[in-house]
Amino acid sequence: PIWRLAVLWDRVTMTCQGLGTASATTWYKNGQSWFQPGLDRFTVTQSGTYECDRSGTGCSPPVTVSNARLVLQVPAQDLLEGDTVTLRCRG
Repeated sequence: PIWRLAVLWDRVTMTCQGLGTASATTWYKNGQSWFQPGLDRFTVTQSGTYECDRSGTGCSPPVTVSNARLVLQVPAQDLLEGDTVTLRCRG
């Protein structure tokens, strides 16, 4: 997602890219191996923190998906002091 905190009601789809085939993908939810055999993409239906892993590529950065009724979102990019940033409050 383009925002740091994604929300379920945005219909978030996770996609794992890297070396190897889709069948080599392992998904993690909240730090635990999560059963999604052979899928390199899926639509998130539960809140949590997701990561994927492929042999030879390593683990992806974590993506958190919330089910909160009100969220403050920040662009998903590195920010430095003095940068102009757009915040988005949604509910």
